[in-house]
Formats: sequence, structure tokens, C-alpha cells
Amino acid sequence: MRIAVNTRFLLSDYLEGYGYFIHETFKRITAAHPEHEFIFIFDRPFDKRFAFSPNVKPVVAGPPARHPLLWKFWYDIKLPAVLRRYKADVFVSCDGFCSLTTKVPQCLVVHDLAFLHYPSFIRKSHLSFYKRNIPKFFKKANSLATVSEFSKKDIVAVYKIDTYKIDVVYSAAKEIFCPASDDAKAATKSKYTGGKEYFVYAGAIHPRKNLMNLLKAFSVFKKRMQSNMKLVLAGRLAWKYESFAESLKSYKYRDDVILTGYMPEDELVKIIGSAYGLGYPSLLEGFGVPVLEAMQCNVPVITSAGTSMQEIAGDAALYAKPNDHTDIADKMMLLYKDEKLRNELIGKGRLLVKNYTWDKTAALLWQSILKAVQ
Repeated sequence: MRIAVNTRFLLSDYLEGYGYFIHETFKRITAAHPEHEFIFIFDRPFDKRFAFSPNVKPVVAGPPARHPLLWKFWYDIKLPAVLRRYKADVFVSCDGFCSLTTKVPQCLVVHDLAFLHYPSFIRKSHLSFYKRNIPKFFKKANSLATVSEFSKKDIVAVYKIDTYKIDVVYSAAKEIFCPASDDAKAATKSKYTGGKEYFVYAGAIHPRKNLMNLLKAFSVFKKRMQSNMKLVLAGRLAWKYESFAESLKSYKYRDDVILTGYMPEDELVKIIGSAYGLGYPSLLEGFGVPVLEAMQCNVPVITSAGTSMQEIAGDAALYAKPNDHTDIADKMMLLYKDEKLRNELIGKGRLLVKNYTWDKTAALLWQSILKAVQ
């Protein structure tokens, strides 16, 4: 069987979200199925490291698809030509988009419906494309995979998709995320926070991540606890970050907030692994990988109630109402004051992460791919 894969998010300069998912699942799928050929379709020059196995054939089909007009051109004109040329039996796309013009069966991975629930956080041109085309993509795809029951229920409720068509494949944290030694923690704190303890947020600096409420919560925490604790925001500056950066200029505790920018993975592991706790108050996530990354590093987690994170993390995290900064602050103070609770959360997290592995995700995604061609 020839399996074509949309690999345009495998970018050597930064790998996050969709890129991580594609990297971890298809590194395993290609190795586990040497009897099949995999056509990796890039929309720009690629890093040769992404041709994981001898049964991977990388293909470049430009131009880079970076905005709605080029998305339409790439998926409906360029992509079908590649699928015909290589006689693909199935096409897998992990970014929620598929081709509306090909006859090749398609397996579509959908992470969340954030564009519907928080439309103001998306460029208008992108939002228009999503609203017009996502329903068509879901109808066209032969199988859908998503990363949580939370997202599956959301898709079914909004688009009335048959539940049989949707497979929950979950996600996971990479093995590189592991507990830091005392020496490594001391070195990381010395490098980023002058040796002080810190809460960490890991992810893009983007409105949907709810960082303004995290800042407000940190203000309450600092005022009430009189602590020298720092807040490290580890992630690239994404869309609409300017207003957040501007707010920081007049923020009372701005000297206690560290923005690292995009971090190489090995450095991110050190930053998360050396933290006192993770604050991840995102308004909506399909899964919330940083929650598991922290738990895998023996770092306790505060995250959002009423989202997929509650499904994924169970009783191994503290939950706050994401729109209530005082509730987030209360959880930060609780974690700070109650060492017994903190240790209990670390222990529960250590056990919970064993339920989520990329091997399991890859195996479940493979079954969804097979469903598409049945």
C-alpha cells in the first residue's frame, strides 16, 4: 500500500503542535510497517532527517501553503497531482485540512474546533476559510481521528458527524521530558531566574492560551504570598502577541516575568523540569500536551477546568476556572503552601503519564488510516 502523508508541518526551524504529532506518530508507523511505502509531501524544501525510514519517499510540491488562497491551491490542485503521480492508496492529513478534489481515500486528523469557540483569536481570512471549508473536509474524509473524547463530542455536536467515523487516538509527551537532577535544576534557575523558584508556562504566546489571566493571577499570588517566585513563559511569540508584550511594559511584576521565546527542545525540557509548577490556563485545547510534559518531569500542574485537560489529567492536576484569575491565583497559592498536596500531585502525575505513549497513539492512528481504505 502507498500511504501519502501531509508533512508540511515538519519544519526544521521549529516543530510544535501538528509537527510534533506528525513526527512522533509517523516515525513509529513507518518503522512498524516496512511492507508499505510512505510518500511524505512537503510544501517547501525539507530537512532530510524527516525521511525517517527506507520506506519513506519525500516529495516537494510547492509553493509553500501559508495563507487561504495557497491552501486552496495546494490541497485541491497541487496535492491531487502528486497523489495521482505516485498512485497513492490513501492520504493522511494531520492539520485538519484535506483535498476536496481527489478521489483518493483520506484520513483526517482534527485536534480541536477552537476557531468556532474563539473566533476573535483567529485572523479573519483564516476564520472565513475554516467556516466555509471545515464542514466539507469532515464530509469528504473517509475517517476522522482526534485527540480526546472532549474533541470527539465537540465535533459530533457541531457537525452531526457519525460517531463511528471518528477515532480517538490521544496524544502524548515525548520521552525526552524527564525529571531534572538537583544540579540541573540549580543550573537552569541560575540561568533564567537568578536562582529563584518559578512557575512555568510552556506554549505559544497567543490569546487563546489565556496568558493575561495568568499574569493577573501571578499578581495576586505575589501580593498575597510576598514571594520571590518568578514566572517563566517559554514559547514563541505567535499571532497578536503585541498587545500582550505591550501589557507587560506596565505590569507591576514585569521584572519577575521571563519571556524565553521559542526554545530548542532540549532546553525546554530543562525549563519545565526545573519549575516549581506548571501554569497552563488555556481556554481550549484538543489535548494539552504540556500538561503531560510537566507531569513526566515530576512537575505539578495547574490547568483549566471544563476542557480536554480535565479528561486527560484526571485527579493528577489542580483545576481553575480559566476566566477567573482569582481562582487561578488560589490554585497557585494552594500549590505553594501545601507541600504534601504538591508531592501527591507529582506522584499521581508520574503514574498517569504511563497511560499516554506515542506508541499507543501511532497504533490507534494506523487503525484509523486502515478504516479510511476499507
